[in-house]
Amino acid sequence: MQLPNFSGFDPSELFGHVAGLATAAEEAGFDSVWVMDHFFQLPSLGGPDQPMLEAYTLLGALAAVTRRVQLGTLVTGVTYRNPGILAKIVTTLDVISRGRAILGIGGAWYDVEHQGLGIDFPGAGVRLDMLEEAVQVCRAMFTGDDVSFSSSHYRLDHARNLPRPVQAGGPKIMIGGGGEKKTLRLVARYADACNLFPTPDLAHKLEVLRAHCEAEGRDYDPFGAALT
Repeated sequence: MQLPNFSGFDPSELFGHVAGLATAAEEAGFDSVWVMDHFFQLPSLGGPDQPMLEAYTLLGALAAVTRRVQLGTLVTGVTYRNPGILAKIVTTLDVISRGRAILGIGGAWYDVEHQGLGIDFPGAGVRLDMLEEAVQVCRAMFTGDDVSFSSSHYRLDHARNLPRPVQAGGPKIMIGGGGEKKTLRLVARYADACNLFPTPDLAHKLEVLRAHCEAEGRDYDPFGAALT
């Protein structure tokens, strides 16, 4: 269940409405509840004039009112947060939810909110390089307590992540995006899941992902099983 729209409610009543949707989804048998990681509403849902809640504050609150559903962003923009801080945020969500956090992450695309909030918006190639490094950082901090990392875009010097995630091995990582040369290769190399739009070329995208998995020496079946 994705919760993308926050229009039509007084701010004092808005969270109660969203929490009711999340708990209803849980009671109805949904496995997971997702929110978009955007600061301005998307053009297709009314644009920046419409309300938008910050994703991780909202997920932390939903963790406190739900008991079973997994919780994540669909998906976090890599440009929005230093990955060391992001790993800490998602670990905190995992602790609050007692092991139900998922890190959804992608290369970011909504230039309007970057400009409006003063966030750097480099070219697509740079953002995908940032995405690869950010996933490496998050995985390292989910699985280790004392992390040093140096790359083109990020540097961590003995980063600590206490308390540790509740999930063994840390929260699962889902990469969003269907770029065939880079993004799906990153899925095959690093991710536990991927997010693809149900477009007419979906079958082709999955075959590309399968080929990347084979090149990485990784089993494609867990990705295919997630689609059933």
